[in-house]
Amino acid sequence: MKAAWYTQNGAATDVLSVSDLPQPVAGPGEVRVRVHTSGVNPSDVKFRQRRPLDFDRIVPHSDGAGVIDQVGAGVDPARLGQRVWLWNAQWARAWGTAAEYVVLPDVQAVPLPDAIDFAAAAGFGIPLLTAVQAIRLAQDLTGRTVLVTGAGNAVGHYVTQLAVQAGARVLGTAGSPEKATHAQQAGADAIINYKTDAVGGRVLDLTDGQGIDVIIDMDFSSTAALLSENVLKRHGRYVCYGSNTTGVLPIDLRTLLWHSNSLHCFLVYDLPAADRAACLGIVNGLLQSGALRHSVAARFALDDIVKAHQMVESGAKLGTVVVDIAHS
Repeated sequence: MKAAWYTQNGAATDVLSVSDLPQPVAGPGEVRVRVHTSGVNPSDVKFRQRRPLDFDRIVPHSDGAGVIDQVGAGVDPARLGQRVWLWNAQWARAWGTAAEYVVLPDVQAVPLPDAIDFAAAAGFGIPLLTAVQAIRLAQDLTGRTVLVTGAGNAVGHYVTQLAVQAGARVLGTAGSPEKATHAQQAGADAIINYKTDAVGGRVLDLTDGQGIDVIIDMDFSSTAALLSENVLKRHGRYVCYGSNTTGVLPIDLRTLLWHSNSLHCFLVYDLPAADRAACLGIVNGLLQSGALRHSVAARFALDDIVKAHQMVESGAKLGTVVVDIAHS
């Protein structure tokens, strides 16, 4: 069975290999999936670059899609042949989706509607689930104004669609004309180029000085500074799902406190069971109704996985980078 893997941190060209590995077998409570597509997320790249390895060898990528071809003891045999999308395949596990087959717990293989192709489904586990949980934490958005940072990125593109569907006006940030257009196609009312414009000032201009009700943010290390510029209204909510810099970061507690703002941070890999179930239910409804636009930035063969990782690192992608898994 062909798979991509690495045994140490480093640049994609230095550490990623593709070769034959033993084919896994589904154990009790597990399913084996014949992988068709594997999604490459920024976190997959960061894990490969610098996250200490918990296992001797890592087959990367947490997201993917395919068909169940084997079930373990205790799993309904009716699942055989079912089209599925996958989440957390490589979270706290050695074996992700960058392989012809992956074995994982039954619950992590979610039925995929026939109308959704495998390439789109390779972006559900992290981008779409993150967006859904962010919108849940934002609460009622009817008539609200929301700032979505990175609105042209994979998560932000879904967040923008969902916020608009929930009745919000979306202001987005983007770093290129292409990403700005991508975000506007998702429904953003206005786009702020964070590379050339003062984001706080533009937010206040676009809201007649009133500010916004909710921030949904991908990079706390840069966006948190906006709090001191009074862009978030009193009783506003700040929802954060990532940061380009971690560790100890400054935060304007005075503004948070005196404006009665609330801060909500979450890691999509580590959602509580009840939140995960709620998100999966929402995603299922969205997919069944065809309510979302899905974006695939590019597709690569497994042998070209290095190029796939490099494209994610470039930051220029519009949507999910997908690795197609061919089977002999």
